[in-house]
Amino acid sequence: MGVHPVRTEPSLGAGDRWHVEVDRSLCIGSAQCLHHAPDGFRLDSARQSHPVDPDTDANERVLEAAESCPVEAIVITLMGSGEPVFPPEE
Repeated sequence: MGVHPVRTEPSLGAGDRWHVEVDRSLCIGSAQCLHHAPDGFRLDSARQSHPVDPDTDANERVLEAAESCPVEAIVITLMGSGEPVFPPEE
């Protein structure tokens, strides 16, 4: 039997709460986050992204928004432990 690769994809735990941040020094205003999670992010007048609610329930759309950001400006951590959800640890 072959060795199965270790899964590094973040998973959504039922009842998990996330802290979502946008590093505005990286944000280029591509609005991919708005495309994937229109209720989760907004752009300010400088086209910088902001989470609508920085502390939120685990949400597939918010995760998709983070994964789609071309500059990985969106950071998601597990509330309480601070464990990284996205980007995953190397």
